[in-house]
Amino acid sequence: MTDVEAATIGRTRGGTAASSPALASHFHDLRQQHAAADLGLWIFLATEILFFGGLFAAYLVYAVLYPDGFLEAAAETEVVIGTINTALLLTSGLSAALAVKAAGNDMRRSVMLLIAVTIGLGVVFLGAKGYEYWLDFGHHLYPTSPDFPLAAPPAKLFWSLYWMMTGLHAIHILVGLGTWGVILFQAWRRSFSLTDNSRVRIAGLYWGFVDLMWLFIWPLLYLMGRAT
Repeated sequence: MTDVEAATIGRTRGGTAASSPALASHFHDLRQQHAAADLGLWIFLATEILFFGGLFAAYLVYAVLYPDGFLEAAAETEVVIGTINTALLLTSGLSAALAVKAAGNDMRRSVMLLIAVTIGLGVVFLGAKGYEYWLDFGHHLYPTSPDFPLAAPPAKLFWSLYWMMTGLHAIHILVGLGTWGVILFQAWRRSFSLTDNSRVRIAGLYWGFVDLMWLFIWPLLYLMGRAT
């Protein structure tokens, strides 16, 4: 008997290989596979936090250097839409968390329903964001506009950061929606076991990150100009 055959028999007797078709061949058991998936996601999220963190740091530095210009610029953002979008994302975060819990309990229909709710809320968020962008363009609130309405030069810095932050966040929303869509389709096709697979949990963690970044963006871009 070769070493490979012995290892395979050992895994089968332990019930992992025989009862867990989701286990990849290069992992010893599902716990190791899930730990590797989680580690990979956390490393990815750490790089994303550094990226967003650089934008947040730049915003805070410029806000300290040019407080009047930033306050004037922030007062022009669509606070109602921004607040509605905050509520939408928080609700979608709840539905995503419930989907993760339902997956752990092998409740496939509940998982599919909750993922569909998460996707729907994300789509509404992007629709509202698109409408907000349309309003911003109509008011010439973009740095390259020859009719930019704000006199203070630092206001253009604010709106440059506004477009970068919200645009980058919208891209992450699109990635999340695509991921949820694939998982929903696979769940409908029953192409993976909910309890033996970490993809729902990984998607939930990513969506939580997207929610968290918005909770930093919302007060910086929408509330600061109203605080005074």
